[in-house]
Amino acid sequence: MSALPARRGAQAIEAPHSAVIDIGSNTVRLVVYSGPRRAPSVWLNEKVTARLGRDLAVTGAIPPAAERLAFEGLARFAAILRDLGIEDVVTVATAAAREAANGPAFIDKVRGLGLHPRVLSGTEEAASAAYGVIGAFPGARGVVADMGGGSLELIAVDNGECHHGESLPLGTLRLPVLRERGAAAFRQAIEQEMAKVGWAQAHGGPLYLVGGTWRAMAIYAMHAANYPLGDPQAYAFTPEEAERLAKSLSKTDPAALTAIPGISTSRAAGLPDAAAMLRVMLQELAPEALVISAWGLREGLLFERLDKAAREQDPLLAAVTHFATPRGSSITDAALKCAWTAEAVGGTGREAERVRLAATLLTQAAARIEPNMRLSHSVDWALEKRWVGIDHRGRVMMAQALRASCGQPRLVPAWRELAGEEQLHRASAWGLANRLCRKIGAGTRTSLTTSALRRDGDRLVLRFDESRTHMMSEAVRGELAQLAGWLGLESAMEAGSVSEP
Repeated sequence: MSALPARRGAQAIEAPHSAVIDIGSNTVRLVVYSGPRRAPSVWLNEKVTARLGRDLAVTGAIPPAAERLAFEGLARFAAILRDLGIEDVVTVATAAAREAANGPAFIDKVRGLGLHPRVLSGTEEAASAAYGVIGAFPGARGVVADMGGGSLELIAVDNGECHHGESLPLGTLRLPVLRERGAAAFRQAIEQEMAKVGWAQAHGGPLYLVGGTWRAMAIYAMHAANYPLGDPQAYAFTPEEAERLAKSLSKTDPAALTAIPGISTSRAAGLPDAAAMLRVMLQELAPEALVISAWGLREGLLFERLDKAAREQDPLLAAVTHFATPRGSSITDAALKCAWTAEAVGGTGREAERVRLAATLLTQAAARIEPNMRLSHSVDWALEKRWVGIDHRGRVMMAQALRASCGQPRLVPAWRELAGEEQLHRASAWGLANRLCRKIGAGTRTSLTTSALRRDGDRLVLRFDESRTHMMSEAVRGELAQLAGWLGLESAMEAGSVSEP
Protein backbone atom coordinates (compact mmCIF):
# COMPACT_ATOMS: atom_id res chain seq x y z
CA MET A 1 0.00 0.00 0.00
CA SER A 2 1.50 3.39 -0.92
CA ALA A 3 1.28 6.42 1.34
CA LEU A 4 -0.33 9.70 0.31
CA PRO A 5 0.38 9.87 -3.44
CA ALA A 6 1.06 13.33 -4.79
CA ARG A 7 -1.50 14.97 -7.05
CA ARG A 8 -0.64 15.19 -10.73
CA GLY A 9 0.42 18.64 -11.82
CA ALA A 10 1.01 19.85 -8.28
CA GLN A 11 4.17 20.13 -6.21
CA ALA A 12 4.82 16.71 -4.72
CA ILE A 13 3.47 16.29 -1.22
CA GLU A 14 6.17 14.72 0.90
CA ALA A 15 4.94 11.34 2.04
CA PRO A 16 5.93 9.79 5.36
CA HIS A 17 8.12 6.73 5.03
CA SER A 18 8.58 5.23 8.50
CA ALA A 19 7.34 5.33 12.06
CA VAL A 20 8.42 4.47 15.59
CA ILE A 21 6.04 3.53 18.40
CA ASP A 22 7.74 3.93 21.75
CA ILE A 23 5.88 2.27 24.64
CA GLY A 24 7.58 4.05 27.51
CA SER A 25 7.01 4.06 31.23
CA ASN A 26 5.54 7.55 31.21
CA THR A 27 4.22 8.09 27.67
CA VAL A 28 3.23 5.92 24.75
CA ARG A 29 4.24 7.79 21.62
CA LEU A 30 3.88 7.51 17.86
CA VAL A 31 6.33 9.45 15.69
CA VAL A 32 5.99 9.34 11.92
CA TYR A 33 8.98 10.43 9.84
CA SER A 34 9.53 11.80 6.36
CA GLY A 35 12.46 13.36 4.55
CA PRO A 36 16.06 12.18 4.29
CA ARG A 37 16.85 8.99 6.17
CA ARG A 38 20.03 10.52 7.61
CA ALA A 39 18.16 13.50 9.04
CA PRO A 40 14.47 12.56 9.11
CA SER A 41 11.77 15.16 9.71
CA VAL A 42 8.93 14.61 12.16
CA TRP A 43 5.77 14.29 10.05
CA LEU A 44 3.47 13.42 12.97
CA ASN A 45 4.08 13.22 16.71
CA GLU A 46 1.33 11.98 19.03
CA LYS A 47 1.43 10.68 22.56
CA VAL A 48 -0.69 9.26 25.35
CA THR A 49 0.49 9.95 28.90
CA ALA A 50 -0.46 6.55 30.24
CA ARG A 51 2.20 6.37 33.01
CA LEU A 52 2.53 2.61 32.74
CA GLY A 53 5.44 2.62 35.18
CA ARG A 54 3.95 4.81 37.88
CA ASP A 55 3.61 1.95 40.39
CA LEU A 56 6.77 0.01 39.57
CA ALA A 57 8.49 1.15 42.75
CA VAL A 58 5.44 0.20 44.87
CA THR A 59 3.54 -2.75 43.36
CA GLY A 60 5.89 -3.85 40.58
CA ALA A 61 2.98 -3.96 38.14
CA ILE A 62 1.34 -1.89 35.41
CA PRO A 63 -1.90 -0.43 36.82
CA PRO A 64 -5.09 -1.57 35.01
CA ALA A 65 -6.21 2.00 34.28
CA ALA A 66 -2.81 2.84 32.77
CA GLU A 67 -2.90 -0.32 30.67
CA ARG A 68 -6.34 0.54 29.30
CA LEU A 69 -5.27 4.08 28.43
CA ALA A 70 -2.11 2.86 26.70
CA PHE A 71 -3.98 0.16 24.79
CA GLU A 72 -6.57 2.65 23.54
CA GLY A 73 -3.81 4.93 22.32
CA LEU A 74 -1.96 2.08 20.62
CA ALA A 75 -5.13 0.94 18.87
CA ARG A 76 -5.54 4.46 17.52
CA PHE A 77 -1.87 4.61 16.46
CA ALA A 78 -2.22 1.30 14.61
CA ALA A 79 -5.26 2.65 12.76
CA ILE A 80 -3.42 5.85 11.78
CA LEU A 81 -0.52 3.84 10.37
CA ARG A 82 -2.89 1.65 8.36
CA ASP A 83 -4.65 4.73 7.00
CA LEU A 84 -1.30 6.27 6.00
CA GLY A 85 -0.15 3.05 4.44
CA ILE A 86 3.10 3.02 6.42
CA GLU A 87 4.53 -0.46 6.69
CA ASP A 88 8.02 0.41 7.99
CA VAL A 89 7.12 0.55 11.67
CA VAL A 90 9.45 -0.07 14.61
CA THR A 91 7.64 -0.73 17.89
CA VAL A 92 9.59 -0.95 21.12
CA ALA A 93 8.76 -1.11 24.82
CA THR A 94 11.06 -0.07 27.63
CA ALA A 95 11.28 -0.23 31.43
CA ALA A 96 7.62 -0.65 32.41
CA ALA A 97 6.98 -3.59 30.05
CA ARG A 98 10.42 -4.98 30.82
CA GLU A 99 10.13 -4.96 34.60
CA ALA A 100 6.43 -5.17 35.50
CA ALA A 101 5.10 -8.55 36.55
CA ASN A 102 2.22 -8.17 34.11
CA GLY A 103 4.39 -6.68 31.39
CA PRO A 104 4.46 -9.83 29.19
CA ALA A 105 0.67 -10.10 29.26
CA PHE A 106 0.36 -6.44 28.26
CA ILE A 107 2.76 -6.94 25.34
CA ASP A 108 0.75 -9.95 24.15
CA LYS A 109 -2.34 -7.73 23.97
CA VAL A 110 -0.40 -5.16 21.97
CA ARG A 111 0.54 -7.84 19.45
CA GLY A 112 -3.17 -8.42 18.96
CA LEU A 113 -3.35 -4.96 17.38
CA GLY A 114 -1.11 -6.11 14.53
CA LEU A 115 1.93 -4.38 16.01
CA HIS A 116 5.20 -6.20 16.65
CA PRO A 117 6.65 -4.76 19.85
CA ARG A 118 10.19 -5.59 20.88
CA VAL A 119 10.86 -5.30 24.61
CA LEU A 120 14.28 -3.70 24.87
CA SER A 121 16.71 -4.79 27.53
CA GLY A 122 18.29 -2.01 29.56
CA THR A 123 21.47 -2.28 27.51
CA GLU A 124 19.55 -2.18 24.23
CA GLU A 125 17.61 0.86 25.37
CA ALA A 126 20.84 2.61 26.30
CA ALA A 127 22.42 1.72 22.94
CA SER A 128 19.49 3.07 20.94
CA ALA A 129 19.62 6.36 22.84
CA ALA A 130 23.37 6.48 22.25
CA TYR A 131 22.92 6.07 18.51
CA GLY A 132 20.45 8.92 18.56
CA VAL A 133 23.16 11.14 20.05
CA ILE A 134 25.76 9.84 17.59
CA GLY A 135 23.37 10.69 14.75
CA ALA A 136 22.76 14.22 16.03
CA PHE A 137 26.36 14.94 17.03
CA PRO A 138 28.77 13.33 14.55
CA GLY A 139 32.06 12.63 16.30
CA ALA A 140 30.46 12.74 19.76
CA ARG A 141 32.62 11.52 22.62
CA GLY A 142 31.19 11.41 26.11
CA VAL A 143 28.46 9.79 28.15
CA VAL A 144 24.77 9.68 27.23
CA ALA A 145 22.21 9.99 30.05
CA ASP A 146 18.74 9.08 28.78
CA MET A 147 16.08 9.57 31.43
CA GLY A 148 12.60 8.19 30.92
CA GLY A 149 9.76 7.47 33.25
CA GLY A 150 11.05 4.14 34.53
CA SER A 151 14.81 4.24 34.17
CA LEU A 152 17.97 6.21 33.55
CA GLU A 153 20.30 4.77 30.92
CA LEU A 154 23.98 5.67 30.92
CA ILE A 155 26.26 4.67 28.08
CA ALA A 156 29.59 5.80 26.64
CA VAL A 157 29.91 7.03 23.06
CA ASP A 158 33.10 7.43 21.08
CA ASN A 159 34.12 7.21 17.42
CA GLY A 160 30.61 6.43 16.20
CA GLU A 161 30.13 3.50 18.59
CA CYS A 162 28.81 2.94 22.11
CA HIS A 163 29.83 0.74 25.04
CA HIS A 164 29.37 0.14 28.78
CA GLY A 165 25.58 0.57 28.69
CA GLU A 166 23.81 0.42 32.05
CA SER A 167 20.15 0.88 33.00
CA LEU A 168 19.43 2.27 36.46
CA PRO A 169 16.00 2.38 38.20
CA LEU A 170 16.02 6.19 38.38
CA GLY A 171 13.25 7.30 36.04
CA THR A 172 11.04 10.31 36.74
CA LEU A 173 8.21 8.11 38.04
CA ARG A 174 10.51 6.46 40.59
CA LEU A 175 12.32 9.50 41.94
CA PRO A 176 9.42 10.88 44.04
CA VAL A 177 9.35 7.73 46.20
CA LEU A 178 13.09 8.02 46.79
CA ARG A 179 12.89 11.72 47.57
CA GLU A 180 10.12 11.26 50.10
CA ARG A 181 12.65 9.47 52.31
CA GLY A 182 14.53 12.73 52.88
CA ALA A 183 17.49 14.50 51.30
CA ALA A 184 20.19 12.32 52.86
CA ALA A 185 18.50 9.03 51.94
CA PHE A 186 17.79 10.31 48.45
CA ARG A 187 21.42 11.26 47.89
CA GLN A 188 22.60 7.91 49.24
CA ALA A 189 20.24 6.02 46.92
CA ILE A 190 21.48 7.94 43.85
CA GLU A 191 25.11 7.49 44.88
CA GLN A 192 24.61 3.74 45.23
CA GLU A 193 23.25 3.53 41.70
CA MET A 194 26.01 5.77 40.33
CA ALA A 195 28.58 3.44 41.87
CA LYS A 196 27.57 0.92 39.19
CA VAL A 197 28.82 3.22 36.42
CA GLY A 198 32.28 4.14 37.61
CA TRP A 199 33.49 3.90 34.01
CA ALA A 200 31.46 7.04 33.20
CA GLN A 201 33.69 9.33 35.24
CA ALA A 202 36.80 7.88 33.62
CA HIS A 203 35.44 8.22 30.08
CA GLY A 204 35.72 12.00 29.73
CA GLY A 205 33.81 14.35 27.47
CA PRO A 206 30.40 15.94 27.99
CA LEU A 207 27.28 14.39 29.44
CA TYR A 208 24.68 14.26 26.66
CA LEU A 209 21.24 14.61 28.23
CA VAL A 210 18.41 12.80 26.42
CA GLY A 211 14.73 12.90 27.32
CA GLY A 212 11.85 15.33 27.67
CA THR A 213 12.59 16.20 31.29
CA TRP A 214 16.14 17.29 30.48
CA ARG A 215 14.82 19.33 27.52
CA ALA A 216 12.34 21.01 29.85
CA MET A 217 15.22 21.86 32.18
CA ALA A 218 17.04 23.51 29.27
CA ILE A 219 13.90 25.44 28.29
CA TYR A 220 13.68 26.71 31.87
CA ALA A 221 17.31 27.86 31.75
CA MET A 222 16.90 29.50 28.34
CA HIS A 223 13.75 31.30 29.47
CA ALA A 224 15.42 32.58 32.65
CA ALA A 225 18.40 33.89 30.68
CA ASN A 226 16.37 35.51 27.86
CA TYR A 227 18.33 33.26 25.57
CA PRO A 228 18.18 34.28 21.89
CA LEU A 229 17.21 30.80 20.64
CA GLY A 230 14.16 28.72 21.48
CA ASP A 231 15.18 25.19 20.44
CA PRO A 232 17.06 23.35 23.21
CA GLN A 233 18.81 20.97 20.77
CA ALA A 234 22.58 21.33 21.39
CA TYR A 235 22.07 23.74 24.30
CA ALA A 236 25.16 23.44 26.49
CA PHE A 237 25.90 24.10 30.16
CA THR A 238 29.12 24.17 32.10
CA PRO A 239 29.07 21.92 35.20
CA GLU A 240 29.00 25.04 37.37
CA GLU A 241 25.99 26.44 35.47
CA ALA A 242 24.25 23.09 35.69
CA GLU A 243 24.80 22.90 39.45
CA ARG A 244 23.34 26.37 40.01
CA LEU A 245 20.39 25.56 37.77
CA ALA A 246 19.74 22.18 39.38
CA LYS A 247 19.98 23.62 42.89
CA SER A 248 17.35 26.23 42.03
CA LEU A 249 15.05 23.84 40.18
CA SER A 250 15.16 21.18 42.89
CA LYS A 251 13.36 23.63 45.20
CA THR A 252 10.89 25.02 42.67
CA ASP A 253 7.15 24.45 42.83
CA PRO A 254 6.16 22.56 39.65
CA ALA A 255 3.07 24.77 39.32
CA ALA A 256 5.34 27.77 38.72
CA LEU A 257 7.12 25.97 35.90
CA THR A 258 4.01 25.39 33.80
CA ALA A 259 3.78 29.13 33.12
CA ILE A 260 6.90 28.85 30.97
CA PRO A 261 6.07 28.15 27.30
CA GLY A 262 7.30 24.73 26.30
CA ILE A 263 7.09 23.11 29.75
CA SER A 264 4.06 20.87 30.10
CA THR A 265 2.40 19.97 33.38
CA SER A 266 3.77 16.41 33.25
CA ARG A 267 7.33 17.62 32.60
CA ALA A 268 7.07 20.26 35.31
CA ALA A 269 6.05 17.62 37.83
CA GLY A 270 9.25 15.67 37.33
CA LEU A 271 11.71 18.56 37.04
CA PRO A 272 12.50 19.21 40.72
CA ASP A 273 13.25 15.54 41.40
CA ALA A 274 15.33 15.22 38.23
CA ALA A 275 17.25 18.37 39.18
CA ALA A 276 17.97 16.94 42.63
CA MET A 277 19.32 13.77 41.01
CA LEU A 278 21.40 15.78 38.55
CA ARG A 279 23.23 17.46 41.42
CA VAL A 280 24.42 14.06 42.61
CA MET A 281 25.26 12.97 39.06
CA LEU A 282 27.46 16.05 38.59
CA GLN A 283 29.49 15.14 41.66
CA GLU A 284 29.73 11.46 40.84
CA LEU A 285 30.37 11.65 37.07
CA ALA A 286 32.30 14.95 36.87
CA PRO A 287 31.47 15.65 33.19
CA GLU A 288 33.38 18.26 31.19
CA ALA A 289 30.10 19.85 30.08
CA LEU A 290 26.41 19.04 29.66
CA VAL A 291 24.73 19.08 26.24
CA ILE A 292 21.04 18.62 25.43
CA SER A 293 20.21 16.15 22.65
CA ALA A 294 16.74 16.29 21.12
CA TRP A 295 17.54 13.02 19.38
CA GLY A 296 17.38 9.90 21.47
CA LEU A 297 15.97 6.40 21.43
CA ARG A 298 13.52 6.80 18.54
CA GLU A 299 15.99 8.51 16.23
CA GLY A 300 18.65 6.05 17.35
CA LEU A 301 16.48 3.12 16.28
CA LEU A 302 16.35 4.61 12.78
CA PHE A 303 20.04 5.55 12.71
CA GLU A 304 21.06 2.01 13.71
CA ARG A 305 19.44 0.67 10.56
CA LEU A 306 21.42 2.92 8.19
CA ASP A 307 24.34 1.51 6.26
CA LYS A 308 27.84 2.90 6.78
CA ALA A 309 27.68 5.30 3.85
CA ALA A 310 24.38 6.78 5.02
CA ARG A 311 25.64 7.18 8.60
CA GLU A 312 28.62 9.14 7.34
CA GLN A 313 26.48 11.72 5.55
CA ASP A 314 26.49 15.21 7.06
CA PRO A 315 23.13 15.51 8.89
CA LEU A 316 23.07 19.30 8.69
CA LEU A 317 23.63 19.43 4.95
CA ALA A 318 21.26 16.51 4.35
CA ALA A 319 18.49 18.29 6.26
CA VAL A 320 19.10 21.77 4.86
CA THR A 321 19.32 20.46 1.30
CA HIS A 322 16.06 18.58 1.74
CA PHE A 323 14.37 21.66 3.21
CA ALA A 324 15.72 24.19 0.71
CA THR A 325 15.46 22.27 -2.56
CA PRO A 326 11.65 22.42 -2.89
CA ARG A 327 11.96 26.15 -2.18
CA GLY A 328 14.06 26.77 -5.27
CA SER A 329 17.52 26.10 -3.87
CA SER A 330 20.17 23.76 -5.26
CA ILE A 331 23.13 22.16 -3.52
CA THR A 332 25.09 22.32 -6.79
CA ASP A 333 24.46 26.05 -7.20
CA ALA A 334 25.18 26.71 -3.53
CA ALA A 335 28.51 24.88 -3.79
CA LEU A 336 29.37 26.96 -6.87
CA LYS A 337 28.61 30.19 -5.00
CA CYS A 338 30.74 29.08 -2.06
CA ALA A 339 33.62 28.30 -4.41
CA TRP A 340 33.19 31.63 -6.25
CA THR A 341 33.30 33.62 -2.98
CA ALA A 342 35.89 31.47 -1.21
CA GLU A 343 38.89 33.76 -1.75
CA ALA A 344 36.96 36.74 -0.43
CA VAL A 345 35.15 35.27 2.57
CA GLY A 346 36.08 31.59 2.97
CA GLY A 347 39.14 29.76 4.25
CA THR A 348 38.25 29.22 7.91
CA GLY A 349 38.24 25.43 8.07
CA ARG A 350 35.85 22.59 7.34
CA GLU A 351 33.37 23.35 10.11
CA ALA A 352 32.89 26.96 9.04
CA GLU A 353 32.65 25.95 5.39
CA ARG A 354 29.84 23.46 5.99
CA VAL A 355 27.92 26.12 7.94
CA ARG A 356 28.58 28.60 5.10
CA LEU A 357 27.26 26.09 2.57
CA ALA A 358 24.12 25.52 4.68
CA ALA A 359 23.61 29.28 4.98
CA THR A 360 24.01 29.67 1.22
CA LEU A 361 21.38 26.99 0.58
CA LEU A 362 18.97 28.83 2.88
CA THR A 363 19.84 32.15 1.22
CA GLN A 364 18.86 30.73 -2.16
CA ALA A 365 15.56 29.49 -0.72
CA ALA A 366 14.90 32.82 0.99
CA ALA A 367 15.24 34.60 -2.36
CA ARG A 368 11.92 33.00 -3.35
CA ILE A 369 10.10 34.59 -0.39
CA GLU A 370 8.28 37.89 -0.77
CA PRO A 371 10.77 40.66 0.10
CA ASN A 372 8.73 41.99 3.03
CA MET A 373 8.73 38.53 4.63
CA ARG A 374 12.22 37.39 3.68
CA LEU A 375 14.21 38.63 6.66
CA SER A 376 11.97 37.30 9.43
CA HIS A 377 11.28 33.97 7.75
CA SER A 378 14.87 33.16 6.86
CA VAL A 379 16.25 34.12 10.28
CA ASP A 380 13.62 31.91 11.91
CA TRP A 381 14.76 29.04 9.68
CA ALA A 382 18.26 29.36 11.08
CA LEU A 383 17.37 29.91 14.72
CA GLU A 384 14.19 27.96 15.37
CA LYS A 385 13.97 25.03 12.98
CA ARG A 386 15.40 21.89 14.56
CA TRP A 387 18.71 21.22 12.83
CA VAL A 388 21.16 18.59 14.05
CA GLY A 389 24.87 18.43 13.40
CA ILE A 390 25.28 22.11 14.35
CA ASP A 391 25.75 23.93 17.64
CA HIS A 392 24.19 27.22 18.67
CA ARG A 393 27.19 29.20 17.51
CA GLY A 394 26.70 27.78 14.03
CA ARG A 395 22.99 28.60 14.17
CA VAL A 396 23.54 32.29 14.88
CA MET A 397 26.24 32.44 12.22
CA MET A 398 23.72 31.10 9.69
CA ALA A 399 21.19 33.65 10.93
CA GLN A 400 23.72 36.49 10.66
CA ALA A 401 24.55 35.45 7.10
CA LEU A 402 20.86 35.39 6.21
CA ARG A 403 20.37 38.87 7.69
CA ALA A 404 23.23 40.19 5.62
CA SER A 405 21.88 38.54 2.48
CA CYS A 406 18.71 40.58 3.12
CA GLY A 407 20.78 43.78 3.30
CA GLN A 408 21.11 43.87 7.12
CA PRO A 409 24.76 43.03 7.88
CA ARG A 410 24.93 44.87 11.22
CA LEU A 411 25.67 42.43 14.04
CA VAL A 412 22.87 41.42 16.42
CA PRO A 413 24.16 42.16 19.96
CA ALA A 414 22.27 39.28 21.60
CA TRP A 415 24.05 36.77 19.37
CA ARG A 416 27.50 37.80 20.61
CA GLU A 417 27.09 35.54 23.65
CA LEU A 418 26.89 32.52 21.32
CA ALA A 419 29.46 33.46 18.68
CA GLY A 420 32.33 35.90 18.85
CA GLU A 421 32.24 39.24 17.08
CA GLU A 422 34.84 38.10 14.54
CA GLN A 423 32.78 35.03 13.64
CA LEU A 424 29.58 37.02 13.27
CA HIS A 425 31.39 39.63 11.20
CA ARG A 426 32.62 36.88 8.89
CA ALA A 427 29.10 35.43 8.67
CA SER A 428 27.78 38.82 7.52
CA ALA A 429 30.45 38.77 4.84
CA TRP A 430 29.03 35.41 3.67
CA GLY A 431 25.63 37.00 3.27
CA LEU A 432 26.95 40.08 1.47
CA ALA A 433 28.95 37.84 -0.87
CA ASN A 434 25.76 35.92 -1.68
CA ARG A 435 24.02 39.22 -2.48
CA LEU A 436 26.80 40.02 -4.90
CA CYS A 437 26.49 36.60 -6.56
CA ARG A 438 22.81 37.21 -7.15
CA LYS A 439 23.31 40.76 -8.40
CA ILE A 440 25.85 40.02 -11.15
CA GLY A 441 23.46 37.86 -13.15
CA ALA A 442 20.77 36.36 -10.94
CA GLY A 443 23.41 33.98 -9.59
CA THR A 444 23.35 31.85 -12.72
CA ARG A 445 26.09 29.35 -13.47
CA THR A 446 27.07 31.33 -16.56
CA SER A 447 27.39 34.60 -14.64
CA LEU A 448 29.66 32.97 -12.05
CA THR A 449 31.83 30.95 -14.43
CA THR A 450 32.49 34.05 -16.57
CA SER A 451 33.55 36.19 -13.63
CA ALA A 452 35.90 35.92 -10.66
CA LEU A 453 36.18 37.53 -7.24
CA ARG A 454 39.74 37.94 -5.97
CA ARG A 455 41.67 39.68 -3.22
CA ASP A 456 44.57 41.73 -4.53
CA GLY A 457 46.44 43.32 -1.67
CA ASP A 458 44.05 45.79 -0.06
CA ARG A 459 41.57 45.55 -2.94
CA LEU A 460 38.65 43.26 -3.66
CA VAL A 461 38.57 42.84 -7.42
CA LEU A 462 35.59 41.59 -9.44
CA ARG A 463 36.77 40.58 -12.90
CA PHE A 464 34.51 39.83 -15.86
CA ASP A 465 35.37 37.99 -19.02
CA GLU A 466 35.90 40.35 -21.96
CA SER A 467 32.73 39.04 -23.57
CA ARG A 468 30.68 39.91 -20.47
CA THR A 469 31.58 43.54 -19.79
CA HIS A 470 27.91 44.44 -20.18
CA MET A 471 27.38 42.87 -16.75
CA MET A 472 29.47 45.61 -15.09
CA SER A 473 26.51 47.67 -13.90
CA GLU A 474 26.35 50.32 -11.19
CA ALA A 475 24.15 48.00 -9.15
CA VAL A 476 26.90 45.38 -9.22
CA ARG A 477 29.48 48.04 -8.35
CA GLY A 478 27.41 49.04 -5.31
CA GLU A 479 27.14 45.48 -3.97
CA LEU A 480 30.87 44.95 -4.53
CA ALA A 481 31.68 48.15 -2.66
CA GLN A 482 29.49 47.13 0.28
CA LEU A 483 31.20 43.73 0.59
CA ALA A 484 34.67 45.24 0.19
CA GLY A 485 33.93 47.92 2.77
CA TRP A 486 32.71 45.27 5.22
CA LEU A 487 36.01 43.45 4.74
CA GLY A 488 38.07 46.66 5.10
CA LEU A 489 39.12 46.64 1.45
CA GLU A 490 38.84 48.91 -1.57
CA SER A 491 36.77 47.64 -4.50
CA ALA A 492 37.44 47.48 -8.22
CA MET A 493 35.84 45.98 -11.33
CA GLU A 494 37.94 44.90 -14.29
CA ALA A 495 37.63 43.11 -17.60
CA GLY A 496 40.03 40.35 -18.53
CA SER A 497 40.67 36.64 -18.23
CA VAL A 498 38.85 35.23 -15.22
CA SER A 499 41.39 32.41 -14.93
CA GLU A 500 44.21 34.80 -14.10
CA PRO A 501 45.27 34.94 -10.43
